[in-house]
Parts: sequence; structure tokens; C-alpha cells
Amino acid sequence: MDLRGRRALVTGGGRGIGRATALALAGAGVDVAVAARTGGEVEAVSREVRGLGVRGTALTADVGRAEDVRTLFRTAREALGGIDILVANAGIAPSAPLVKTTDETWSEVLAVNLSGPFYCLREALPEMAGRGWGRAVVVASIAGKTAMPYIAAYVASKHGVLGLTKVAALEMAGKGVTVNAVCPGYVDTPMTDGGVARIAGKTGVEPAAIRRQLEELSPQKRLVTAEEVAALVLFLCGEEARGITGQGLNVDGGTLM
Repeated sequence: MDLRGRRALVTGGGRGIGRATALALAGAGVDVAVAARTGGEVEAVSREVRGLGVRGTALTADVGRAEDVRTLFRTAREALGGIDILVANAGIAPSAPLVKTTDETWSEVLAVNLSGPFYCLREALPEMAGRGWGRAVVVASIAGKTAMPYIAAYVASKHGVLGLTKVAALEMAGKGVTVNAVCPGYVDTPMTDGGVARIAGKTGVEPAAIRRQLEELSPQKRLVTAEEVAALVLFLCGEEARGITGQGLNVDGGTLM
């Protein structure tokens, strides 16, 4: 896929799906601004991006804060000249029984996972519509389509993201802009590693055994890779996907079947 000349902003870009997506876009000729709360990680990814022969810049922001997002887009535009592609990937996934979920946890998860994409879309879409071309992809989850225990805030936020995606897609449908979500199952990333560690700490079960349980949830008996998710994001950013909008596409090895 050739997307030379396009410019992208990837949030949550320091590791996992965000890093894989930034590199996939860079490999297709896209200049990439990589953003996250962790400055060291995005600096490392931006160096990898530049190593692929395109412009790469590292930015820090908390997408759960509207002012941070406004500053993020202003800085990204200054660095790249504009934003044609948005990948709203930043997310968090703490776990607790619903009745033990604190106000602070609930508020933080919805701020990052739901308000974050909203703030980013609000900033990105007018520019894309004005140019007559744009691609926005929100990284959701199969938890946006089904219920799972002990992650009430996460499930609620991801269900919300899919609704937000559809509204944005409808409003942009006649303006040359597509808005889609990708819905991974369990992905072999540091976020999943952290979840496994937390479960192991609470239950005393060996991490390897917990990981096998997660793998067993998929008919393919494996975790999806970050690169597989990034490949779908990249496809949705291309001209070949211009007829796809308002969708939540699963990358889950068939788990929801």
C-alpha cells in the first residue's frame, strides 16, 4: 500500500498496537506523529519511524484531558503540516468487580477510552472534511460488542466508542472521510502482560497458565499479534477501503463466534 504524502497521528503509540500501527503507516510512506503519556517510549518509536525514511515526531499527552488533546493536535500540525489520518489507540484496562470499581477508576477509564477518542475526533474531523479526504480509526475491543466480568468500566467505554464511531461516520460520509473501529480480542502486548500479572498476583495462578487460558478463548488457540491489528488499521487508511465506514471490525481469531 502506498500512502506517501499522508500524515498521521497515532495516540497510545509508545508500545503494543500503537507502535505496530505507527511502523505500518511509516512503511507505507506516511509521516507519523506518535503520542502517549510516556515520553521515552514514543521517542524510541519515532526513531524507528524515521528509520523507515519518513518524518517522525514524538509527542506527550493525556488524551483524557481536552486541553492536552488540543495542544497535541496543534503541535502535530506544526510538525507535519496537517493530519490526514488519526489512529485513536490510547487506552487503559484496569479490572475489578463492578461493586468494587471506585469512582476514580470509573472516571479515568471513561476519560481515556471514551472521552479521548471523542476529543481526538473533534479535533481531527474538521480538517479532514475541509480537505475532502481523511481516515479515522479508533481501536476499540471485542469488549465493545459483548460483556466480560470484572471490567465494567472498560466494557462500557468500548461500547460507547462503537456508538461514537458510527455517529462520526454518518456525519462525515459525504465529505471524503471514513471513520471506523477495529475490535481486537486478546492481543500479545504489554497491556495483556500487565493484566496477566495482576490476575496472577490476586489468584496465585502461574502467569503461563493464565496466558494459556486466554489463548483457549480463541478458536485459533492463540493471542492475536499487534502487527495483525496494525495491518487492518493500515488497510482502512487506504483508498481500497473508501467504501468502509462506521464499522467495528473484529481481529480476534474468531473469539466472538
